[in-house]
Order: sequence, then structure tokens, then C-alpha cells
Amino acid sequence: MRKLIVILITLVPLLAGCSESMDELAERVFDLAREQYKAMDTTLGEGELPRTFQGDTLLTSTSAWWGSGFYPGSLWYIYYYTGDSEVKALAEKYTERLYKESLKARSHDIGFMINCSYGNALRITGESKYAAPMQTAAIELAKRFNSKVGCTRSWNFSPKGKNVTWEFPVIIDNMMNLELLEEAYKLTGTDSLDVIARTHANTTILNHFREDYSSFHVVDYDPLDGHVRMKMTHQGYSDDSAWARGQAWGLYGFTMMYRETDDSTYLAQAEKIAAMLLQRLPDDGIPYWDFDASEIPNELKDASAAAIMASALAELSGYTASAEKAAAYKAMAEKQVRTLAGRKYLAKEGDNGHFLLKHSVGNHPGDSEMDVPLTYADYYFLEAILKLTDRL
Repeated sequence: MRKLIVILITLVPLLAGCSESMDELAERVFDLAREQYKAMDTTLGEGELPRTFQGDTLLTSTSAWWGSGFYPGSLWYIYYYTGDSEVKALAEKYTERLYKESLKARSHDIGFMINCSYGNALRITGESKYAAPMQTAAIELAKRFNSKVGCTRSWNFSPKGKNVTWEFPVIIDNMMNLELLEEAYKLTGTDSLDVIARTHANTTILNHFREDYSSFHVVDYDPLDGHVRMKMTHQGYSDDSAWARGQAWGLYGFTMMYRETDDSTYLAQAEKIAAMLLQRLPDDGIPYWDFDASEIPNELKDASAAAIMASALAELSGYTASAEKAAAYKAMAEKQVRTLAGRKYLAKEGDNGHFLLKHSVGNHPGDSEMDVPLTYADYYFLEAILKLTDRL
């Protein structure tokens, strides 16, 4: 009976041809999320976390995968909305699987891993036991900072098959992991964590952006003197293209840095990125996996990029001093969320490997995770809804 009620709730607004309120949409999506993510737990073995669902097969990861923190992070958001004690128990269970990742930063992704899991646990429950892994992880991330470059190093490898050697690669994604440094700074008062985060953001403004405020994916630096060695892509259509998720990371990262620091430089950067995106996004708000690949027949759209943008735009709408910009940001965020919550992108209960969103793209040039569900798409989708309904 409960499943029938969920189906009816899903179909009524569509059949009636009318638009749900955002509160009604939130209720529908979070009810689905609660059931999907509880069911997901039953498919996972000891030490496993979900990654994607491809060819009717659930692909899992260990805690070492860069996106391992998103499943527990989503569980925390679902608990925050629903108050369901079973979901809280699952959030605690899967957050604990990330503990060992707080002890050593193998890449910048320690921020995704720990801030989305332990960070959400701390922010939502207020329980002090979650603070120590945040602090430890931030100290580890800070060790990747190079004062000559002015950034934390993203990866420890060079790209295969491109006859290129990176010496100190910094990717636009790395903006997201500055939140871990700022959260730990607030917990500990350690000034160097704030200084590192700000310095990285400032260097990114100088070197990652083109005149139109689209972003390169990778900027490689000389670690000895900090000069830029090359600018290129690793996951985009071309070195000079606007990889959609990369643009989303930039928008979100500078919006977050304004929230954390109250520095108007970051607000201005976020607004410039937003202006570029509002000009280039298609009518439904869901970008192709790369903005410059949109003219190629049968190219894929990327729900994950849209979800990240929606979360950032919803938050940015509350920071800008311009009522006109605020309305535009919120309108696009709502459009993106409503599209994602529609029948094309949102899974039915029991389908899609128990993920929420369909049609995301992981790494197109690497032919990896093509047109599949992804944990981070679900995470930022839920986060965007919480922001649009004034719960975050």
C-alpha cells in the first residue's frame, strides 16, 4: 500500500498538468530517496560503497574511491529531512567506513570523502565525535599545499596516452575541497588552514579562468617556482572547451568560499561564472557533458553537473546584492531541479540500482560511467532541494 501511495504522489502532478510546489517536490523526492537508499544498503557487502549502476549491475567501491563520501552524505541529508532513525543508523554505518580515509590524503579528494560524510554528520547531529576526523583530514590536505604555487596539489599522476607529464596538477574540482579546510579552521582556530584555502582560491582565479569565465580543467604548475606549465583538460571535450561538471565545481567552490570567508572577491567570481552559465545552459537547464560538445549528434547530457549547479545557484541567490540576479539564479536552480525530478531523470522506486538520478556522465574521454547514475549526482540533487526549500 505504501508503495502505491508513493506512485500516486509521483504521478498526480504530472497527470494534472500542474506544477508542484517545491515543498511538494521535496516530499516526493525524499520519500523516494529514503526507500531507494535503504534498499541500496541491502545490496552492499562488507566495506563496500555504491559507485554506479551499469548494464543491470551495481558497481561498488572501497572507501578509497574519490566519491566514497557521497552515499553516507546523502543518507545524512535524507535523515535530516525525514528524521528516520533507520536512515540515521545507515548514515552512521557508512560514515564509519570512511574513517581510515581521514588519516592520509592521497589526493585532494579527501575533502569530498570526509566533508560529505563526517562533515554532514557533524553539522546535522552536532555530535563532537565527528569533529576529530574532520580536523585530521584537513591537516592531511594542508600537507599538499605548495607555497610557491599557491595551491594544494590535486593528483599524484600524469595522464596516460597524451605524452604529457604533470609536475603539480591542480584541477578546478579542487575548489570543492577547500570547504574541509575552512570547516576545520572554524573547529580549531588554526589560521594556516584558512590561509591555505584563501590562497588556493586566489590562485585559481588568476590561472584557471578564461575571459568568458569558463574554466580550464587542469592547470599544471612548476613546484619549484610556481609558474604555469600548461593548461589542459583531462575529462573535457578538448583543452579549450568548457567541461560541464568542471564549470559546476567552479561555481559551487567560489559560492562556498564566499559563505565561509565573507570575502566579496569570491562572490564576484561566483557571479561571473553564473552569468556565463545562464547564457549557455539549454532550455531544460541540463547541460551536455561538455558545453562545447553540444553540437555533436547524440551527445550525452550530464545530470550530475546540473545538480551541482542547482545547489550552487540556489545558495548564490541568497548572497547576491542584486534582486534581478537573485531571481535569475533561483529560477534556473528550480528549473534544473524540476527537470531532474521529472520522469526522464528521476528513477522509479526499485529501479536504477536504487540510485535516484539517471543520465550522468563520469569521464567521457575515458569512456567511463557513460549515461549512468552516480552517487554525487544524487547528493547534490538532494542538497539543492534542501536549499530551495530553505532547509539548508
